[in-house]
Amino acid sequence: MVTIIKDEKKIFLSRPHSINGDSEVDSPKSIQRISSLFKNIKPGFDLTNFKLPPLFNLPKSHLQCYGETVYCMGTDMLNRCNQADSPVDRFISVVAWNISTLRPPIFGFAPYNPILGETHHVSRANLNVLLEQISHHPPVSALHATDEKQKIQLIWCQQCVPKFNGIAVVNEVRGKRQLKLLSRGETYEMNSPDLLIRILPTPGVDWDGDVRIRCPENGLEAELHYGHKSFLGLRGSHRSVKGKILETSTKRTLFEFNGNWDRTVTMKDNASRKLTVIYNAEEVYSGLKTPVVNDLQGVLSTESAAVWSELSEALMRHDWEKANEAKNAVEEKQRELLRERESKGETWVPQHFTLTRNKDGVWDCLPIHQWVPPAPIIVPLS
Repeated sequence: MVTIIKDEKKIFLSRPHSINGDSEVDSPKSIQRISSLFKNIKPGFDLTNFKLPPLFNLPKSHLQCYGETVYCMGTDMLNRCNQADSPVDRFISVVAWNISTLRPPIFGFAPYNPILGETHHVSRANLNVLLEQISHHPPVSALHATDEKQKIQLIWCQQCVPKFNGIAVVNEVRGKRQLKLLSRGETYEMNSPDLLIRILPTPGVDWDGDVRIRCPENGLEAELHYGHKSFLGLRGSHRSVKGKILETSTKRTLFEFNGNWDRTVTMKDNASRKLTVIYNAEEVYSGLKTPVVNDLQGVLSTESAAVWSELSEALMRHDWEKANEAKNAVEEKQRELLRERESKGETWVPQHFTLTRNKDGVWDCLPIHQWVPPAPIIVPLS
């Protein structure tokens, strides 16, 4: 936990999630207390605008959680994607990096819903990461990360649609993710698994669903399936991932892989039958550092760590009255800004991205600038 106060500017930064999913929070809430949140909610209800009491919040925003999956790594999996010499080896590295972007969720807790225009700007060595909440209704988040030295670019557009089905909350993650290796002339497109929060009969939370990764330039694609134990906990494997890499043109399977995304994933070469460990979670999660402020004057007022600082501090003190006041203050300020824009006939526009929506209702975004500048918040390397 890092708190900095100067010239009435307060910044609160909490440590990233570890391999065990722990954070600066207490033990999970009782299933009875969590179930009480849904007692008046019917199956199929869209929970997008559901207001969660501070008691159930993590001391960080969704934007910070998204950003951590990119800039908080024990091993630089992203640069490995660019360093491999052959297209096949680069594709395998992209699959491993994609697996590394998952973080163990904590049952009974959720990050803050970002406010409109909220930003999160962090650098780790040459990798500069910028996120912005580009829509509030519906909630859409955008991420742009660049490493100008390695000529790497990441562009994500993400919308979460949570729905309650009676015994679980299924948080569908919509949107496109792109990894561009500019020096290689390759663009990898992928999606995200969904988040499954089981309430009954056995409480738990897991990443679930299918992910497809494709690169038109090298003619390869991958199919991944993230699985979990059954609702009764009797079948299936906890935090499992399995899949294959195949040629797009022939659909011939080149490699198969299987394992657990919080442990290891092993790949089999279908030609040589050789087995190789392509992912080790201990390497990814070891030695994770809490971001620190490097330039306080450069921190924007829209920065997540500033917007939610009062609430995060209150959560850490277990001061629930102050936490409610802080959360209400942020929300009321947003309502005031909305009323002000409406009275002037103004339409809010993102500062760092352009936003589009196709006829199927799918959102997409493009960064306004080619390269993300160095951030005032950094991740220490040692």
